[in-house]
Amino acid sequence: MADASDRHSLIESRLRECFDPVHLEVIDESRLHAGHAGAKSGAGHFRVVLVSARFEGVARLERQRLVYSALSDEMGPEIHALSMTTLAPGEWTG
Repeated sequence: MADASDRHSLIESRLRECFDPVHLEVIDESRLHAGHAGAKSGAGHFRVVLVSARFEGVARLERQRLVYSALSDEMGPEIHALSMTTLAPGEWTG
């Protein structure tokens, strides 16, 4: 299992590779969940803001499925919880 900085880098790298994002934020929120029973294994809590042309015309639920699919190997051992905002470039006001 990766340490926190490696885990963050792994998630960011995978999302960049799969979505070629216009904007990407990967925020490690693990410290907010200290002592949480489901995270005792060391897996982290992350929040992702992902803006990609791949989301054009794609429903919100399907966007989330695409992200979960891209991170399927990391879900469980590296990621305990994942909160995400997925936007097409025209929806992003960043």
